[in-house]
Amino acid sequence: MAKRLMNLRNVPADEADEVRELLTREGIDYYETPPNRWGLSAGGIWLRDEGQHPAARRLLDDYQRERQRRVREAYEQQKRDGTAETVTSLFLRNPLKVTAYVALVAIILYFSIRPFFSMGAG
Repeated sequence: MAKRLMNLRNVPADEADEVRELLTREGIDYYETPPNRWGLSAGGIWLRDEGQHPAARRLLDDYQRERQRRVREAYEQQKRDGTAETVTSLFLRNPLKVTAYVALVAIILYFSIRPFFSMGAG
């Protein structure tokens, strides 16, 4: 019976590619389900043989620890170099979009708390 190894929701394409390559290299038989059209299912990587799950899980856990270490080191290097994404750099790159989002948040916040201010006036 098939067993899901990995949900692909919010998984970057490069990570999914690396996981596929790892499974293929280790000879683990898997298949993939695509995301559905309406976003209800993000797709996933499934093992054809449930007996391979413990080995595949160990491989995936090791891979994710290594990836986390690599990504964290890259981020720390970007911070040291001054190239890491900041709110200021995001605003400078796309000021209209940032301003629109801030305005939208302010409007939602205003309508969310306005009833509490009017309760004391009556």
